[in-house]
Amino acid sequence: MKKILPFLFVLLLGACNNCPDEPVIANEIDTIENLLESYVIALENEDYNKIEQSWAANDSIILIGTDNSDKLMGWESIRRAYRNQFNSISNTLISTSDQFIRINCSGNTAWFTKTMNYNFMYDSVAHSFEGIRFTGVLDKNTDGNWKLVQGHLSIPAQVNIGK
Repeated sequence: MKKILPFLFVLLLGACNNCPDEPVIANEIDTIENLLESYVIALENEDYNKIEQSWAANDSIILIGTDNSDKLMGWESIRRAYRNQFNSISNTLISTSDQFIRINCSGNTAWFTKTMNYNFMYDSVAHSFEGIRFTGVLDKNTDGNWKLVQGHLSIPAQVNIGK
């Protein structure tokens, strides 16, 4: 076992050197930031085409919403959910903060988290959800474009434990 440990250490050390250079990572992060910003703007504008362009074009993508029944698999399911949402609400304004993006060493997978405040009109009454957490995974496709493959929205619970 002691003879194997140095070999594993060298193997792992070599694997860590395959990460892209910092300027490459910074450029990719900028690209992902632009995609996520365009996605939020598309949600505000109810722009189905732009929303669809943000997602990978396959049936394995998934969006998990804030409701227990919101487990949307594939673009058609996600599109239906957005159609229902856009038919029910209007005047959407979304502000984001605390965005965090990371990319794997292969440079083909990224994950993110951000906080959103979601303001909208429903039945002529203004509503606001603050502190919505939006997390997700992006994949770099064969064309070199980043696409969402998984998203998850959650609303912070107010748990008063220990008071």
